Amino acid sequence: MPALPDLNLLLTLDVLLSEGSVARAAERLRLSPSAMSRALARLREATGDPLLVRAGRGLVATPRAEALRARVHDLVQDAQAVLRPDDTVDLAALQRTFTLRTSDGFVENFGPALIARAAADAPGVRLNFLQKPDKDSAPLRDGRVDLETGVVDTAIGPEVRARALFEDRLVAVVRDGHPLTKGAVTAGRYLAARHVVVSRTGFEADAVDLPFLPAGLQRRVDNMVGGFSAAIALAAASNLVATVPDRHTRSLRQGLHAVPVPLPTTPFTVSMLWHPRLDADPAHRWLRACLREVCAPTG
Repeated sequence: MPALPDLNLLLTLDVLLSEGSVARAAERLRLSPSAMSRALARLREATGDPLLVRAGRGLVATPRAEALRARVHDLVQDAQAVLRPDDTVDLAALQRTFTLRTSDGFVENFGPALIARAAADAPGVRLNFLQKPDKDSAPLRDGRVDLETGVVDTAIGPEVRARALFEDRLVAVVRDGHPLTKGAVTAGRYLAARHVVVSRTGFEADAVDLPFLPAGLQRRVDNMVGGFSAAIALAAASNLVATVPDRHTRSLRQGLHAVPVPLPTTPFTVSMLWHPRLDADPAHRWLRACLREVCAPTG
């Protein structure tokens, strides 16, 4: 098997043919004249052509060198472009589908604004939204999902990238006329009320609001559902209390009352998450910027 050519010589040849001088080429490449002369000797051996020959006090290119000049220059430019960060994307011509995985409530609150924001720059982009039933990072790793939102915790794969979108807090949602809409909402009244909780596993110990409530909380749980929209729907039609994220569920709570949870609660940060292979992708970076923009605090 023949030895592979030294591709570094392409850059040397490009500079030599551009300068037409060993001394000037050496200065441009920050080499000594003797090192450049040795590189020219290797180029002559590799191509089987003198490439540059003396004519009076200077050098002139051979016909082979003239034929190679444009081709070598293009190859060097292409190689340099491959090895540079690519920040360019023609959004107006972009045809691409992005899949986002979010908890229910997120699409209702932020989906319309994100679709409109993306369409303003890139009308050929399509956004697909999937429900997020768990925190498994596999869909991000295997490429089924391009971007997802959620609260970062130890269940997230260690390689997954994350950036904060907004801070949220828990509120207690009740129907109009619910007893908690009258008088002071005390911890005792809140805990004694009938609750519907959200758990993606079906176990009360895995209720999604528990990590942000005081440890050892004792409340009356009458019902359990798999998502915020179902919890809010039950609260709207009964005396159940649904404890849900405030900003995340605002569009689901029209006509309902959201009262502060009368307990020490922990605010939490909703982030966007993606796989590192998409970190430098210009189109994906643009989408992340769009999502940050539509989720920015409104004041």
